Amino acid sequence: MHDHHREANRLTLMGSQSLRINLILAATIMVVEVIGGFLSNSLALLSDAGHMLVDALALGLALFAITIARRPATASKTYGYHRVEIMAALVNGTALVVVSVAIFYEAYQRFSSPPDIKTPIMLGVAFIGLLANLAGMWLLSRVGHANLNIRAAFWHIAGDTLSSIGVIIGGLIIMFTGFTIVDPIIAVLIGIIILWGAVRVVEESLEILLESTPRHIDTTKVIGAITQIPGVREVHDVHIWTITSDMHALSAHLVIDDQMVSLSTEIVKKVTEELASHFNIGHTTLQLECETCPTGAVCFISKPEE
Repeated sequence: MHDHHREANRLTLMGSQSLRINLILAATIMVVEVIGGFLSNSLALLSDAGHMLVDALALGLALFAITIARRPATASKTYGYHRVEIMAALVNGTALVVVSVAIFYEAYQRFSSPPDIKTPIMLGVAFIGLLANLAGMWLLSRVGHANLNIRAAFWHIAGDTLSSIGVIIGGLIIMFTGFTIVDPIIAVLIGIIILWGAVRVVEESLEILLESTPRHIDTTKVIGAITQIPGVREVHDVHIWTITSDMHALSAHLVIDDQMVSLSTEIVKKVTEELASHFNIGHTTLQLECETCPTGAVCFISKPEE
């Protein structure tokens, strides 16, 4: 358990450093694309600059959330500030949805009135943006995607990368064929990919805020594992939820054999170890009982009464 927490803290620190570098890159590329967009008369670059602005704000919010989440728990906030990460991820995911809708609208505008573009400038700026975004994705990939906030930031950068690739492909086609209609087609494809990632982030954020059972955890299997531990007769009032990314909690009532307190403590220890090692549930609250469930309660009986 201690090794797991140390690894989580190490990844969190790396994640904050990666977010800080990505924030600087996003702000820099945004300025470059605004200048390049005006010089090349490329609506694609100006649109991508707006995309970068949203991403810079989102990255700043994600960095703020991770910093706040590292604050220790208090008497009034016993879980600390971990939920700030999830709320930030929800805002980031929602921003991605807005960005994708803006891309669809911009694509519609270009279908009806494609602009004249100075492709050399457009391609040069888009290529610089692509290199910066690839560097940003690599930085975030090093810390993994266990943290939902990091995952949302990764999708922002991935959207920027796809956007840059789309601009480059569109610029090359326009340069060699003059078919400007390619630009809005590529924009729609980019918007669909961004929207797909955004919906997943928003959905997972809402599940955590609604304290749903984590997707990778089967409640029936958890109950079965607990009832296999010697001394446990029944399990009821089971609740499993996620506090923040990769931090899962469980509370349950255990009906155990009538025995000494020292033996009961051993049961709690075994249940806690089982949940941590097989289900990655690190925070458990167990209430021990030595009588059968009260009438009307939902019980999971592990073995018949002797």
